[in-house]
Amino acid sequence: MTTGVTLGVEEEYLLLDRRTGLPAPRVGELQKAAEREPGLERDEIDTELLQAMVEVATPVCSGLDEVAAHLARFRQTVGAAARRVDCRLAATGGAPLMAEAAVPVTGTQRYREMRATAAQLVDEQLICGMHVHVAVPDRDAGAAALGRLRPWLQVLVALGANSPFWDGGDTGFASWRTVVFGRWPVSGPPPFFSGAAHYEERVGALLGTGVIADRHQLYWHARLSDEYPTLEVRAPDVQLDVESAVTIAGLTRALVVTALREGRRGSRPLDPPASLLQAAGWHAARHGLNADLVDPRTRTPAPAADVVGTLLDRTTPALKELGDLDRVAAGVQRLLEGGTGAVRQRAALARGGTEELLNLIAPEPAA
Repeated sequence: MTTGVTLGVEEEYLLLDRRTGLPAPRVGELQKAAEREPGLERDEIDTELLQAMVEVATPVCSGLDEVAAHLARFRQTVGAAARRVDCRLAATGGAPLMAEAAVPVTGTQRYREMRATAAQLVDEQLICGMHVHVAVPDRDAGAAALGRLRPWLQVLVALGANSPFWDGGDTGFASWRTVVFGRWPVSGPPPFFSGAAHYEERVGALLGTGVIADRHQLYWHARLSDEYPTLEVRAPDVQLDVESAVTIAGLTRALVVTALREGRRGSRPLDPPASLLQAAGWHAARHGLNADLVDPRTRTPAPAADVVGTLLDRTTPALKELGDLDRVAAGVQRLLEGGTGAVRQRAALARGGTEELLNLIAPEPAA
């Protein structure tokens, strides 16, 4: 069995007013309320760019059971803290409703500067993602693994699509969050990297342009973490439920492990042109699993289930060694058969209107 390949998961949530469903800028109040929740430490809740958002992060985990337990704990306890400040905790990739007034940014100098530089884009950053950190042996191996997994990130976008609604309407996209994030200057699929020196060369050149202020604005779908010895995959939207999040986290870890192994073997990587990956990622965000995806091997359209199956086959040896194959394969099948979060959100709205949609994305925590 593959050992020592740890992972961690970050989730971002929206804070919605319990009466109106509008984004509520109460993260400061939420952090104070969290002190009253057993099993939740105040420092486990972090702020985000806008004050109607909150981020949580698991500790380093060795297995998917640990990830599931922490995510379930966060959703229960942070949801209870949100209720104390008259909010609902929403696990959706984009705000389904918005007020006319912009949500204020969190009061750090960096965020204020971002607002001054890109006001409209910051105001519309009411989007929530799921970030999966997978341990890598060193930055050289991690950068090379980035180059090998980049053609498959579009599949994670499709599987994780959970943001169909925006500002009171249906966007026609499965992951509108992907489109919103794609408007930043450094975003979407990462470039191909041969190793750490190549990675730093590209990052240094981007910083040298002055277009981005710091390394935190490297909003690629995957990047090397500067805080942890990990490769961070940022492609999926936050998930409606814990088991979907665990499925994607397990598949992501296996994809990274596979890329690391291929790097050690020196096998020739797939290296599609950046324009093709950009188009494939846009298409995945548009349709999710409800249309063809671009097969990275042939660079032609194929049924989404077939492309997802190819990724599952590719990662099966790693999934077996990690002890995750049955759980991840079953979770992938649920997404293919039962639909992504975007499909389930649209079904909820059609079935019961805005109230049912809010009950799906922001369920009241159990007493």
